[in-house]
Amino acid sequence: MADKVIIEKGLESISINLHELKKASDITWQVYQKDVRSRRFVERTLHVIIEATLDIAHHIISSEGLREPSTYREAFVVLSENGIIPESELNEFEKIAMFRNLLVHYYEKVDDEIVFGIFKNRLSDFERFIKYILKYLEE
Repeated sequence: MADKVIIEKGLESISINLHELKKASDITWQVYQKDVRSRRFVERTLHVIIEATLDIAHHIISSEGLREPSTYREAFVVLSENGIIPESELNEFEKIAMFRNLLVHYYEKVDDEIVFGIFKNRLSDFERFIKYILKYLEE
């Protein structure tokens, strides 16, 4: 069984960072384009959130003895195969892992419009992840 305390700490990190992003309503597209600190804040905060989701996924996979994923993206596939996240949302979670790889490995090629779009329109993906993990913890 997965360690509930470890997962809850990860969920708390995600929640705190989501809250910080939501409070940053002063970061408009115009500000984002011109202010390097705003861009770095959004990119880094999204990166921290994504890493926490992946840490939780890998902890569950390891603790439950599920098949080992060969990529970050596949970690979400394994969670879906085991009913932890719905298959209907798997594509959105796979995109999270792909975005993580862009941030980490191809940071010089990160498209500002994509990052800003995630910041303004896709934070609910992480909120749903929290919901699914909390449901997993209850079972």
